[in-house]
Amino acid sequence: QARAAFASPTQLRLTAPDGTAATHDFETLLLATGSVPARPAAFPADHPHLWDSTAALALSEVPETLLVVGGGYIGLELGSVYAALGARVTVVEMTGGLLPGADRDLIVPLAKRLRGLFQAIHLNTRVAGVADDPAGLRVVLENVQTGEKREEAFAKVLVSVGRRPFVDGLDLDKAGIALTDRGFIAVDETGRTANPRVFAAGDVAGNPMLAHKATHEARALVARLVGRAAHELAPVPAVVFTDPEIAWVGLTETQAKEEGREIKVSKFPWAASGRALTLDRADGVTKILAEPGSGKLLGVAIAGPGAGDLISEASLALASGATAADLAHAIHPHPTLSETLGEAAELHAGLCAHLYRPRKI
Repeated sequence: QARAAFASPTQLRLTAPDGTAATHDFETLLLATGSVPARPAAFPADHPHLWDSTAALALSEVPETLLVVGGGYIGLELGSVYAALGARVTVVEMTGGLLPGADRDLIVPLAKRLRGLFQAIHLNTRVAGVADDPAGLRVVLENVQTGEKREEAFAKVLVSVGRRPFVDGLDLDKAGIALTDRGFIAVDETGRTANPRVFAAGDVAGNPMLAHKATHEARALVARLVGRAAHELAPVPAVVFTDPEIAWVGLTETQAKEEGREIKVSKFPWAASGRALTLDRADGVTKILAEPGSGKLLGVAIAGPGAGDLISEASLALASGATAADLAHAIHPHPTLSETLGEAAELHAGLCAHLYRPRKI
């Protein structure tokens, strides 16, 4: 239960809960302090009606109304939970779309369902002011394009604008450890910091801030430190636990466009999946990104129920350097949702068992 801080490049000061402190020497040290919710300066700290994602998980009550600030994965996941529990949820997002950075075609089925679940979704909108109100908090919402402002009162406000690496109180300067311009601990490809004795892994060492990425990163780093063969960090899957779920691994179509990379995209609509039809979830989609010539898989994305489970097959395929043909030749049971991965891979060659698509001659 001690709190740690650097005393020198080779020493750590540990302070116990009773205030007593002791200094210990170290030969090698791994920093894995994680991250904490980001809190913009515009929002007062420790306000009883202002939540961050940690406070929102300590369910003490279901508010009558809830404003979610930020349309990223944290805000949409927690907003969905509270809406399902009976709260009237409003979401504000400063950009022009939910889940900024995600491929837009994946957002279509999610946005449609969320508009039915939430009371309101305001895009291109920021919080311009917060004040106490008998109902909880009175919030000024401003359209960033038009400048138009409106006021609304909410019982609770959830600030979910992301997370930041936790380096508070570590006295990194005493150990000669540098930070990046985004506040992460600067590390090389092996996880080593500017101090050759100190390594870092997980959220504190860089994006993506995901638990499974942190776990594998730390395992590989420790394996190298003890002289064992260390696996390379494979493409990291990301999952948004909404309804429908959204998941992707590897290169996204958005990234490919930004980087000017030539790719071939094959999409299989779940409207052609017998299993999706029996679940009444025909709005899903599975798509693969591959190199035009070799067919090497570059990325896979899925929108639909169970996408977080389905993406694991794609993670293995990418980690093993598989091609679209390899994925297509793997026999998927019928009728299942996993079958949509094989169908999308078949489309790369212009053939698909359950979706007619004339071959180009």
